[in-house]
Amino acid sequence: MLTIIDAGRAVDVDARVEGGRVLLSEAALREALGWELHEGTLCNDAMCVPLPPGSSLAAGGLLNLGEVADVLDRPLALDAAEGVAYLGASARERADALRSLSAPDFSLPDLGGRLHSLAEQRGKKVLLVVWASW
Repeated sequence: MLTIIDAGRAVDVDARVEGGRVLLSEAALREALGWELHEGTLCNDAMCVPLPPGSSLAAGGLLNLGEVADVLDRPLALDAAEGVAYLGASARERADALRSLSAPDFSLPDLGGRLHSLAEQRGKKVLLVVWASW
């Protein structure tokens, strides 16, 4: 079993991890990500993405999740030892979010433990200071 995390949703699917590659069936791909293989294209409910010429995805059998991520222009993080894979947002989605100049809402506690959210500051100038020990 492998947990695939996509768009904040975690789905456990049958998959094999071989040499740093995640191999899964077409049914597992559909269950985890909502994409299906159709005659040289990868399709979901909203769109179809053509596969590059000579793609091994169209050959049938098990699908390499890394190749699926490449076709969809999405980064893939895999921790084979823990049995988890994460698909990030595509470069286009990230660029659109940056162009909007809107920060996503989040809440964090202050030193006294009271939660403060970014939405509370809407309409005000805000300076965020971020620090991490790692």
